[in-house]
Amino acid sequence: MTLLDGRVVLVTGGGRGIGRSHCLELATHGATVVVNDLGVGVRGEGGNESPAQQVVDEIESAGGTAIADSTSVTDFEGVGSLVKRIVAQFGRLDAVVNNAGILRDGMLTSMSEDDWDVVIATHLKGTFAVTKHACDYWRATAKAGQPVSGRVVNTTSGTGLFGNIGQANYGAAKAAIASFTLITSMEMDRYHVTVNAISPLARTRMTSSILGQPGGPGDWDKFDPANSSPVVAWLVSERSAWLTGAILRIDGNAIQRVRPWEVDSGAVFRAQHEGRLDAAEIDAGLRRAYHVLPRGTSGLAS
Repeated sequence: MTLLDGRVVLVTGGGRGIGRSHCLELATHGATVVVNDLGVGVRGEGGNESPAQQVVDEIESAGGTAIADSTSVTDFEGVGSLVKRIVAQFGRLDAVVNNAGILRDGMLTSMSEDDWDVVIATHLKGTFAVTKHACDYWRATAKAGQPVSGRVVNTTSGTGLFGNIGQANYGAAKAAIASFTLITSMEMDRYHVTVNAISPLARTRMTSSILGQPGGPGDWDKFDPANSSPVVAWLVSERSAWLTGAILRIDGNAIQRVRPWEVDSGAVFRAQHEGRLDAAEIDAGLRRAYHVLPRGTSGLAS
């Protein structure tokens, strides 16, 4: 038995980059993989089915099982039909990996409404649609008294977690996906479904201009898109049942735990009197909390 024998996994955006690496890794561990990809460009333009089919061909040539699909993750009803087709064809669906995404980078002042809408739709609505229909299936299965071992793996990013200039649309979507992961994990725990997210540092069509090109043959490439795929394989397996609501940052061969928003107990301003805050005292108090110099002074704020 291998890690994923008998498990059926849907991977969105599975035709290229990180998604392709996920599909190949999952198949290596015995999963039946549904490779979903529209074949669009980085900005969401164009579209053809060849990337998904090429990945399927690779998997089948290695002795694995896979099918290609070109449903848009932004098509809510279409995604619902896709989930039903997977269950009808394979008798089950065990995991979904929400990886599909595009970029429309630009400063806020030059960003169009369409730039905002299409990025939010692909990343956030797409993650919602796939997760919603998969969770509906698992909930119904659990309520029918049948065993469930459902897995959702979402994809967030450093921009969503920490911010980045020129990516307000992308960052907002990825931050929302992190929050969506936490909430969905709470709601689906009773049905034996885990929901986690990864934040991979990887060289793809979206990031090649930032991360540069790989080194020479045989050099360890910490930005190889395949680096996060073993983590995904483990997350969709039955062995990961103990972990849910986690956000994992994958940096080369290291996995880092990312904590959700926390109150910084070391940066607190509290009024020195009873009653509510006074607007006149807030500036000085927050300057101390953020270690910002008071106006007209020099040296570190105390």
